[in-house]
Amino acid sequence: MSSGVTQRHRIGIVEDHESVVMGMAAMLSEEPDLDLVATASTVAELLGITVDLDLAILDLRLVDGSSPKNNVEALRGAGIETLIFTGAENPYLVRSAARAGVLGVVRKTESRETVVAAIRTAAGGGQVVTTEWAAAIDGDPGLSEVGLSPRQLEVLELYASGEKAVRVARLTGLAPQTVNDYLQRIRQKYAEAGRPARTKTDLYKRALEDGWLPYPERPSDT
Repeated sequence: MSSGVTQRHRIGIVEDHESVVMGMAAMLSEEPDLDLVATASTVAELLGITVDLDLAILDLRLVDGSSPKNNVEALRGAGIETLIFTGAENPYLVRSAARAGVLGVVRKTESRETVVAAIRTAAGGGQVVTTEWAAAIDGDPGLSEVGLSPRQLEVLELYASGEKAVRVARLTGLAPQTVNDYLQRIRQKYAEAGRPARTKTDLYKRALEDGWLPYPERPSDT
């Protein structure tokens, strides 16, 4: 027999845009089971306020320049699960957060109903599967899947980011010839997917497209 008591979930927000925080606060104020108990502009600040949270809502880009992966790991280390709430279209950042174990990604452009439903699901420990998250994890659905192994990805990320093959070998503990073999296999896989990567520049472009490397940031106009 139900007791009629609504289970309440404690929510924290890490966001450095005041208007977004105000909008989220207004949104959650109408939900009897979702209590916004803390807001902060950085993860360290939030953890300094409280760790008694069921869910942290985290923006991918914060003014302190912290990485999504480190932020998610810090929150999970404190026993707090994370939902990404972002307006940025950056597969690399989403992949980075996803690898650290977020429960999902929701865009700030989604409807109120969609956002609240996602928060409620995540606060209860459930995964929030959205098209944006799947696309970022699996790669752009418009691009053919390449299917690189974790070791091949490690070599690709280092080599495509500018390291020479000999340096990649030292960083990974692989033999130089093994690195060259990996690079040959990576190029072959991209070619088989209809996405040739004959040169190092081509590999860099493919790594950007698939979200394995971050897009270069535009310099500020300050």
